[in-house]
Amino acid sequence: MKLKNILPIALIGLSLSACSDDFLENKPQGPLSDANMNDPEAVDLLVHGAYATFGCRYADSNDPHWFPVTNWSYGEVRADNAYKGGGGETDAWEIHDMETAKIQPNNGFLDGKWFNVYCGISRCNSAIRALRKVDESIIPQKNTRIAEICVIRDHWYFELVRLFNRIPYMDIDLPEIEYPYVRNDEFSREQHLDRIAKDLLAAAENLPDNQSEIGRINRRIALAYAAKVKLYQAYEQDPQTNAVININKTLMGEVVELIDKVQGYQLLDDFQKLDLLEYENGPESVFAIQFSKDDGSSGVGRINWSMLLNSMTGPGCPWQGDGFFLPSQDLINAYQTDANGLPVFDYQQKPDYGTVVFDNNGGYTLGNVDGNVDPRLDFVIGRPTIRYKTYEERPCGLWVRNSDTYGYNNTKRFWLSPESKDATQGWPWGASALNWQVIRYADLLLYKAEALIEIGGNGLEEARTLINQVRQRAQNSAYVKDFNDPTKDAANYKIGLYPSAGWNQDYARKALRTEMRLEKAMEGERFFDLVRWGIAKETMNNYFAAEKDNRIYYQNASFDTGEEYFPVPVAQYNFSGGIYIQNPGYPSF
Repeated sequence: MKLKNILPIALIGLSLSACSDDFLENKPQGPLSDANMNDPEAVDLLVHGAYATFGCRYADSNDPHWFPVTNWSYGEVRADNAYKGGGGETDAWEIHDMETAKIQPNNGFLDGKWFNVYCGISRCNSAIRALRKVDESIIPQKNTRIAEICVIRDHWYFELVRLFNRIPYMDIDLPEIEYPYVRNDEFSREQHLDRIAKDLLAAAENLPDNQSEIGRINRRIALAYAAKVKLYQAYEQDPQTNAVININKTLMGEVVELIDKVQGYQLLDDFQKLDLLEYENGPESVFAIQFSKDDGSSGVGRINWSMLLNSMTGPGCPWQGDGFFLPSQDLINAYQTDANGLPVFDYQQKPDYGTVVFDNNGGYTLGNVDGNVDPRLDFVIGRPTIRYKTYEERPCGLWVRNSDTYGYNNTKRFWLSPESKDATQGWPWGASALNWQVIRYADLLLYKAEALIEIGGNGLEEARTLINQVRQRAQNSAYVKDFNDPTKDAANYKIGLYPSAGWNQDYARKALRTEMRLEKAMEGERFFDLVRWGIAKETMNNYFAAEKDNRIYYQNASFDTGEEYFPVPVAQYNFSGGIYIQNPGYPSF
């Protein structure tokens, strides 16, 4: 049985922290008596309630598209990979402010994200407290289920640290009446990450390597997530400037050791299979949030509501959505390769690749396409005149809602081909039942390569092999073909492997960071990568300078020290009774 198909019933029999405005004080409601707490069905409801937090659909918060679990706005639009899109600058101005680095503590989408994530934590805490009372002799899976919920809880705390830095830690056993008095500066970033990693490793001790139900958390997930957290922890930051002041090689070594323990995965043979339902729980999927469509639950099913707004629109488009979340021209340019098929690191010094050129009759072609590009460009991005997945009716067109503001390119990742029986063309627009991959095997290969590069020495050669393994998969994937002549490629695709000559630590670091961007584009991780590496300010200001001629709204955009993390929302400051401390880089409350 797929776990995702039974999650919607999670709170029918039991209510765990419904997340009203005073959600932190909510206690489990319903029949949580000593009698039924030893009922396996009741235990399952508790666990499913924790898993259901990934859907981000709570009693008083039914807008997961504004506060997405996928982090498309917080991790990609905020970085150099994507534009907000939609109807224009004022359409969801809260995300526009993220895009242009004009964040203020009164931004409601920050408060909504904070609120939703703490809802998830609250529900996990309630479930763990209740499960501790369960008689293990009657429910042998008790400790396993607690460990599963601990991993979910750790996921949410990791999200909070990456987003807000200064956050309150709500201990599982802390009485709810004391929650408003918990300070947000009690622990540093490094202390939070250390606790999360230790908690994940402790959970791993009580988890099996595999679970019978698809979607349940297992030992390998806990170990992989611990490796990811330690990777972040290894980059030690100045608490006032967020600058990276030290890279802890001991922790990097632990990252390598943990990833080596995560066995049984492999890369899919074709990158494009990442967006096919039949492979979503396949050999590359380490940890995925499970989604489904027409699964017998209410409405269309447990689809990925986080992506609701992001379906394409425009003349001839098979969907008519809201057109948010569009790839940047800078991302397109970054896929350019040289004569050897290696990335062009100074691509910002070159003219824009593949720009739309109109003729006098209103027709259009793509200009400046003579150079080479990584084939993943057309796996990830929908470009006009280029085949859109397996859709045969027409090539991708001018499927952007406000092309005057955002250009003409859209997204292919995370979308099914329009003619698929599993695709939805009506409401909800382009609904996706595709799982969201939190950690996939390609991530682990690149995390390990990153750790080896920072350790230096003999590990550099292994890092090159790991990066090349990811590039080899892209090289071997089926290339997108010309719409009118399927014997030809749609572009001059050329991707090569890094040679050993010239492979030193500085070059390897640049190669790794580029590969991370190209392989994981639009997956919600880009901005967090930049902050981890300590290059957010430099990268974003270079991006604004390169893009301001294309996107007029970047003319006055500037990224300043301290903006690596969002400000603590003013609504949460008020909830705390004024004891929260604002992050450095923003005015004090």
